[in-house]
Amino acid sequence: MIFQENTPIANTFGINTQSRYFAEYKDISELQEILNSDIFKKNKFLHIGAGSNLLFLSDFNGVILHSKIQGITECRGVASNAHYADEVFLRAGAGVLWDDFVKYTVEMGFFGAENLSLIPGEVGAAAVQNIGAYGVEAKDIISAVETVEISSGETRIFTNEECRFAYRESIFKDEEKGKYIVTSVTFRLSKTPIFRLDYGNLSECPKDLPAIRETIIKIREEKLPDYKVLGNAGSFFKNPYICIAHYEGLKKHYPTLPHYPVNDEVVKIPAAWLIEQCGWKGKSLGNAAVYDKQALVIVNKGGATAQEIKALSDKIIADVKGKFHIDICPEVNFIG
Repeated sequence: MIFQENTPIANTFGINTQSRYFAEYKDISELQEILNSDIFKKNKFLHIGAGSNLLFLSDFNGVILHSKIQGITECRGVASNAHYADEVFLRAGAGVLWDDFVKYTVEMGFFGAENLSLIPGEVGAAAVQNIGAYGVEAKDIISAVETVEISSGETRIFTNEECRFAYRESIFKDEEKGKYIVTSVTFRLSKTPIFRLDYGNLSECPKDLPAIRETIIKIREEKLPDYKVLGNAGSFFKNPYICIAHYEGLKKHYPTLPHYPVNDEVVKIPAAWLIEQCGWKGKSLGNAAVYDKQALVIVNKGGATAQEIKALSDKIIADVKGKFHIDICPEVNFIG
């Protein structure tokens, strides 16, 4: 186990920042060794995945950890020890690239993860963030999450229910933030066809796993910029939830206001529509800009600082609040 010093921090915004210390581990024993080291104990720390949902506002004066735990294996259900004929449990290391995992499930003919194709990041972060797209969230297919407790170095398994998943939330971002490190995730998938094609324009997609994955990849590539060309973190903002009364009031002034029912009292409003109505689509603030093909994305046009990106984010939030009396929140995590 080696701590590297003054190491560039991986991120998809293309912004140059460094970490005082950096360490990777390939298994639980190496992670436990890191947690027991003097360098770790004497410094603040942050665990990252692929850096696809982070905006570092400055260099990180502490320890950054990254998992290299790999492997995808079929297993019995961690939570219930059940294993039914029409389902399969897959255990994936936290360091596995998320889209590699989805690709594997499609190639094996397992249903459930295909709508989450081409989302950047890694398996461990997907569970922490409860990623989602096209009507499916990670929580819908997660059976259990294996972790190491930072304070003791002991292992603990969280069932799906114990993870307290919500929209882009989990217990690892809330009550237990900074207390556990995800080492692997067990997914519960179906061997028989279960399709979710009622979101957006997926209804016309053939009911075929490879075709669904290809369609979603094509949609994402058309709507979202390649971070290697234009630095970005994908969707920068969460879609806000508002009460029915608020929605009905806005509908009188904005008849085309889209919405998605959540329950009898709450609806979800597309943040992209709100941002576009405020005139921000395709507009810049310094070297940061709102992507001209998708208002939910903030891009680095080249040479943008983290402060410029945050300033643009703050201005968008203020304008949406002023126009619609709706609070939109960043999905991206600001560090520093």
